[in-house]
Amino acid sequence: MRRTSAAPALFLAAVALTGCADSTDQGKPAESAQPTTQSPQPAPAPRTAADLLARAEEAMTRQKGWTFTVRGREGLLLQGQENAATYTATVHRTTGAAWALHSTGATLSKGVREPEEIYVAEGTAYVKKGTAVWEHGPLDDPEFANKVEDPLAALDAFQEYGDEVTVSAVQGHVELRVRIPSARLSDSRHRPALAKAAREFRPTLDRLRDAGVAASERDIVLNRLEEVLVLDAATFRITSHRFAFGFLIPYQGQRVTYRQEVSEQNRGVFEGTVARPAGVTD
Repeated sequence: MRRTSAAPALFLAAVALTGCADSTDQGKPAESAQPTTQSPQPAPAPRTAADLLARAEEAMTRQKGWTFTVRGREGLLLQGQENAATYTATVHRTTGAAWALHSTGATLSKGVREPEEIYVAEGTAYVKKGTAVWEHGPLDDPEFANKVEDPLAALDAFQEYGDEVTVSAVQGHVELRVRIPSARLSDSRHRPALAKAAREFRPTLDRLRDAGVAASERDIVLNRLEEVLVLDAATFRITSHRFAFGFLIPYQGQRVTYRQEVSEQNRGVFEGTVARPAGVTD
């Protein structure tokens, strides 16, 4: 999610939070009369997480684009004092190999609202905060990648999680879920979901180190991680996605708590186009 300056205690004064088809006839018995020509057979119902993700990717890329509402919250807590930032945005995301994205939103921190606009086009991210000039850089640069909330990226992420994904059906929807109750930050090299949380946490950890927090990655403990991808059971389109996690960081006999949560809601098909902002050149 988008991250802004936060300082829950004196030693954190310089720390910035940066980065934050209808299937109703399937399964019915065949008619007793045999057709003279063979009818097309419906695709088998997906049974595994991999099957569901493949169907979801097909369903989402069948449309030109989608509109999502994104909400995020990020905060640091120390000695009962919390400094948090919230973020809301509307995201238009096109599909296909040359996908593009346009996000308009704002961050609210310490009572101050800062507008933010983001474009992604041709592998480059363009970011404008408040009245500042446009910044841009390659999407594979972590500095810019952490500023982009791509709702369709969840499909790739869940494909990487493998056997850690559980599947359940809930009132016309299918939920794919990953939950890690506890772990050490140093374990992130071996667990893709934890590695994702570590990437989100890294900019804040760097600033905590600058402020004097010397805890090693082995000493920093994950106290929760849950990611849920919800699909419509009939169409397999993404309905919503939520990613939430927290870390406990030792500091001078106490613990600093870091929390982040981002949720995305699908608001329907987007028929427009997205290009890089006018007047900005590489």
